[in-house]
Amino acid sequence: MFAALAHRLPPETAHGLALWCARAIPPLPRRPRPRLATALAGLPLPHPVGLAAGFDKNAVAFRGLLNFGFAFVEVGTVTPRPQPGNPPPRLFRLVEDRALVNRMGFNNDGIEAVAARLARRDRAAGVVGANIGVNRDSPDPISDYLTGIERLGPLVDYLVVNVSSPNTPGLRDWQRPERLAPLLSALVRRLGERETGRRPPLFLKIAPDLDPAGEEAIVTLALDAGIDGLVVANTTIARPPSLRSPWREEPGGLSGDPLFAPSTELLRRIARRARGRLALVGVGGIDSPERAYAKIRAGACAVQLYTGLVYEGPGLLRRILDGLERLLDRDRLDRLDQAIGLDLEARAG
Repeated sequence: MFAALAHRLPPETAHGLALWCARAIPPLPRRPRPRLATALAGLPLPHPVGLAAGFDKNAVAFRGLLNFGFAFVEVGTVTPRPQPGNPPPRLFRLVEDRALVNRMGFNNDGIEAVAARLARRDRAAGVVGANIGVNRDSPDPISDYLTGIERLGPLVDYLVVNVSSPNTPGLRDWQRPERLAPLLSALVRRLGERETGRRPPLFLKIAPDLDPAGEEAIVTLALDAGIDGLVVANTTIARPPSLRSPWREEPGGLSGDPLFAPSTELLRRIARRARGRLALVGVGGIDSPERAYAKIRAGACAVQLYTGLVYEGPGLLRRILDGLERLLDRDRLDRLDQAIGLDLEARAG
């Protein structure tokens, strides 16, 4: 019902309403699900389902979202200086395709405002990560990413470097080896220079539109640099011929149902290349327990939702958790971690 009502509002208005509601969610009773426990680069999670970056860009609702039951919440994308993003309209519902197109452009309040909110968080309430990016007019993108690490690293449980949004000109060029290698090296070196506190795990969020050479290079560079994992994947610039919505040609990143198959296949290929040496987060088109489980069987230790919530409503989280337990029963598995990468083993056999 919530999704149906929200669809009567313009997309950004509906998002603002959902964010306002999320801020007010008190701690809710949760049924223990010990079989679904997992870990994200050493961070213990009560279950594998988190909320992707983009919903709580400015770290205003992460407490309520954790109270609601997400195992982890990723805030951002955050840039060093505030920026308004691209001019509206910049968010489109492709209802016929159960998808979204966005060209938001890293609209956010800036790193100081977000850091002030994160500084007040109760770490015992749950895992919070920060997705960091660059200002559109930055003369030195590496410096922007270093600022994100320095300012937010002490305040969150993990960090995600966003080099894959299609809505900041030139950003995806940072996935090229000649740029990615010095970037990752600088970020890992700066994390290692921190004098106190635990080093937060560092992830790289990649695009679903990589060619095979790009996939191999990213895995190799990630391993060589010593980062902890990859978030697979961001929105796509592809437009499948199956799209029916009149908004299908709008510029921006496509998410939702059409992204599930290509992002899951990419996850599977990345997992084969990484061979358990990187923690993988599966994102893209998850709107059912079966799709969340497919990401896990393809190699993800955790998954993230966003667009699926737009079409399925907030009840999707509980349906996925209930369904994951049923799917473990179907496969005669005792624990979720036994399902991670199961498809890779089956295909190898």
